[in-house]
Amino acid sequence: MPDPRLLVVEDDADLRSLLTRGLREEGFDVTAVADGASALARAEDGPDLLVIDIGLPDADGRDVCQALRARGATAPVLFLTARDALTDRLAGFNAGGDDYLTKPFHLDELVVRLRALLRRSGADPRTIVGSLHLDPVAHAAASGDQEVSLTPTEFRLLAALVARPDAAVRRRDLVRAAWPEGAIVHENTLDQYVARLRRKLRELDSDTEIVTVHGVGYRIG
Repeated sequence: MPDPRLLVVEDDADLRSLLTRGLREEGFDVTAVADGASALARAEDGPDLLVIDIGLPDADGRDVCQALRARGATAPVLFLTARDALTDRLAGFNAGGDDYLTKPFHLDELVVRLRALLRRSGADPRTIVGSLHLDPVAHAAASGDQEVSLTPTEFRLLAALVARPDAAVRRRDLVRAAWPEGAIVHENTLDQYVARLRRKLRELDSDTEIVTVHGVGYRIG
């Protein structure tokens, strides 16, 4: 299966470079541009999905999305923004966006959201890990016709694991992904959250499990 084609529209050069490199490592075929005009031009190539920063130098990212929808583009659009007011989120959805992620964010959560958008659009029929699906909108995990709700911290932690299936993720990387920068996380707090996630996966009767990798951290598979 070819890598999903992703168009990233972000005017911050450092963030654009980080997203390009990180998302390519996660299996996306990334094209990155810095402004709305370039986005409209490159969108003619028919990407599978788009990540659009709302605050572009030459246009509002929502206007770019509306222009794409007017042309008949149906690829999912995820907005990036520093604004998290309800009115801002509603404006993004009304403009034709499919998801919304507030800066700063962790790459693992972006990857999970993008894969969920691809799956819903039919561009990527794969599950995330085995029978396990993550729904970033509902903050839930599902397997078959069963679903369990996740707290925000549980969701970020599970997203960090499923973003690297079958790979050991270090404890410090899981803490960075699941808790805000500067948060005081005691040594056993991570283990307690992993135990809670294991119970929820058992509730789902999923074929996916979280495995302890001694001296390193955890992996999912």
